[in-house]
Parts: sequence; structure tokens; C-alpha cells
Amino acid sequence: MEPATSGLLAQPSPGDNSPPLTVGELAGAVKRAVETGFGRVRVRGEISGWKRHSSGHCYFTLKDDSACIDAVVWRTSAVGLAFRPEDGAEVIATGKMTTYPGRSKYQIVVDRMELAGEGALMALLDKRRRVLAAEGLFDASRKRRLPFLPRVIGVVTSPTGAVIRDILHRLEDRCPTHVVVWPVPVQGEGAAGKIAAAIRGFAELSPRPELLIVARGGGSIEDLWAFNEEEVVRAAAASPIPLISAVGHETDTTLIDHAADLRAPTPTAAAELAVPVRAELAAQLDELMARKRRCLAKRADDARERLALTSCRWPEPAALLGPRRQRLDEVGDRLPRALGARTHKAEAAMNLVTPRLRRELLELKLERLGERLTAAWKMAQLVHPDRPLSRGFARVTDRAGRTLIHAEQARAAGELTLNYGDGRVDVTVAGAPGPASRPRLERKARTSYVAPQPGLFDGED
Repeated sequence: MEPATSGLLAQPSPGDNSPPLTVGELAGAVKRAVETGFGRVRVRGEISGWKRHSSGHCYFTLKDDSACIDAVVWRTSAVGLAFRPEDGAEVIATGKMTTYPGRSKYQIVVDRMELAGEGALMALLDKRRRVLAAEGLFDASRKRRLPFLPRVIGVVTSPTGAVIRDILHRLEDRCPTHVVVWPVPVQGEGAAGKIAAAIRGFAELSPRPELLIVARGGGSIEDLWAFNEEEVVRAAAASPIPLISAVGHETDTTLIDHAADLRAPTPTAAAELAVPVRAELAAQLDELMARKRRCLAKRADDARERLALTSCRWPEPAALLGPRRQRLDEVGDRLPRALGARTHKAEAAMNLVTPRLRRELLELKLERLGERLTAAWKMAQLVHPDRPLSRGFARVTDRAGRTLIHAEQARAAGELTLNYGDGRVDVTVAGAPGPASRPRLERKARTSYVAPQPGLFDGED
């Protein structure tokens, strides 16, 4: 058989009865071979390039020292992950192998992912702690003082565990107060999101609690992992309500402990830190009242002692008032004599003045004053500005009543009033500025006459 020669058109080779495959057919065959040959696999590697798409699907790469493989987590599987994957975390991914024909690559579709041992878990925890600390979420300056006696306390915990019973029992023993419980799962899938939502939700309640307690019993690091999630830590740091973290036992430490305003070693200790002991407050109040009474009694005793010491140094009342009484008696004796002498002097002065108080002198004085007043009256009439008006003169004023004595003032005013002895006439100056300017001085169509009013000096010649 001669080998087929290369030509312009494809020619089947002698004895070759298989038709050529399309690209899609070949890619599908490879996909089936990979899925059939491997099925479900478990792969251990380090996460790199973790990216959550807006659709909810997650894409990343699993790598080790010698190779890497693309991986994808569909949205339905991503919501069930027990932790939030991050770059650098060493995990064990379980899924099935497949190919992506669109880019001629193979990948693993992950439906379950776990951290590869406690060492990887602690490494992820330490990395997350350093990142959040660098943002200042754990700074001591952000910590707030707890309210002394909160009237409403919010508790975020499981409603069925022993934690909530311990908290309620200890609050009842110490100082009964109103408690609002927000039930959440404290471990497992979706627990972190619900805990964070509860912390944020308490800030929107009315009435809003004055203190929050986030509590959970002890457990392994896997059991407490929800309280290490970034979403929970950020919600605790951003809470407008002071927050006590009471997660695990005294030796357990989670990231929410660093973000909270105060960490309690146990949930029961959180209740003790939240409220004081009512009996101790009552005893303290009684002690303060007793101290107040003792202080008042001591002050009254001191005041009485000082008064006694001061009063014994005072002089006798007779020594103080004796000279004043004697002086008063002397003045009382002298007063009638002084009044009589003053009266005699006044009578003598009156007798000296009486001969000069004659009726004729008073009448002459009044007559002279009347003559001076008459002369002043006649002079005022002579200078009255309206007196010449009765002899044919006129007084020019503006409309406001001000007398104008210069032609320039009359032209500037424009509208004038001519005051005669028997009335007044309103006129307009020809050529004066204003909307009522006319070429000559003329009477208005309406002339107002005002009866002459008696002046101050009328009635006298």
C-alpha cells in the first residue's frame, strides 16, 4: 500500500474506514475517558487564586511543589463549606475529575473541602488573625466600657444548650434584668453567617439592648471555628453595642475574643461581668446612708461645739447695750427742749417777715408780669409766618409740608403747595424732574381748600 500523498483536498487512505473526528467529538471523548477513569477523587494541596464569582461559583487552583490543577466549587456546594477558604490554606478537596472543553483543560469539581490537619487549621487561623490585627480591629483603644447596670441584655447563643440556662440562672441570682435571646447554631455549616447576622440584628431592635453576650460552651477548635470566621469578627468589631465574648472554656481562644470589648472565660463569668450583685448594691447603699448620717451628726456636733466656744467669749448683753440705753435716755430728755427752742426761732422769723407780706405788693408784681406777657404775645404775632398771608402773600411748601425759601428747592421738589390766607393750592413746577412734569406752572384740576386754622397767637390785634 502506497502512502497517501499530501494534497490540497483530504483523501481517505487505503484501508482506513474511520471518519475524522470533530474537535467537539474528540473533547467529549476525552471528557468521558477522564470522568470514567478517575470518578471521585480526594486531592491534597494548597489553595491559590481563590475567587468567588458574582454568580456564587468559586474558582481556584490546588497546587503542591511539583504540579497544580484547576478546581471549581459550584454555588450549591460553596454555601455548605464549613470554613471560608483563603489563599495559602492547605486543604483536602473531594470531588470528581472532568474536563472543560472550551479551554482544553482538565479540572476537579469540588463538592467538599476540609483543612488538611490541625496544623493547617492553626496556620489559617494565625494568618487571619494577623490580617485582622493589621486593620486595627483588635486595638485596645477601640474597647468600650460596659454599662454598669444594663436594663436589657442581648444574648447570641444556641437556645437548646446549657449555656443559655447558665446565663439566665446567674443573672437571676445576681441582678434580675430583661434578657433577649437571639437563637443561632453555634457550629456547623452556615453558623458563622447566622451569628454575624444576629450581632448586626440586635443593633436594629427597639428597644435596643445595652449589652450583648456572644456565648458558646467548650469544644475542639473545629467546634469553635465559626467564631474564628472573618464575618463574625468584623460584625463584633462593628457592633454599636458593647459586646462580651464568652466562647468556650477559659483555655479556649477565638478571634471574636480579640474583637469584643471584653472577653469572659466562660458564659457564666460573662453573666457575672454583665451585672453587679443586687444584694451587694443594697448593702453598699445602706453603708453610704449610714456614713451620711454619721457625717451629718459629726458636723452638727462640731457646729454645736464651735457655737459653745464662741458664745462663752461674747460680752454680757448689759455691757453691750448699757451705753446705748444711757445715750437714748439723754437724747429723749433733750428732744422736747430742742423742739421748743426751734419753734420759738421759727415764730420770731415769721414775725419779721409778716409786715412785708402786703396785698398791694403782690398785685403790683402780678400786674407787671401781665404786661410783659402781653408784649411778648404781640411780638410773637408779628413774627408768625402765616401773618403776611392775609395781606396777599403765599408760603411755598413741598407736599411733605416743608417750607421752601429758594427757587432751586422748588424746582427740585417738582410738586408744590401754595399756602394762602384762606386755603392752599397744589401746583406742579414746569420742567421739574418726575413723572408729573409740565411745561408751565399751572393749577391742578382739583384744588383743595382748607379752612384757616386758628394759630397760636390768633385772637389778638
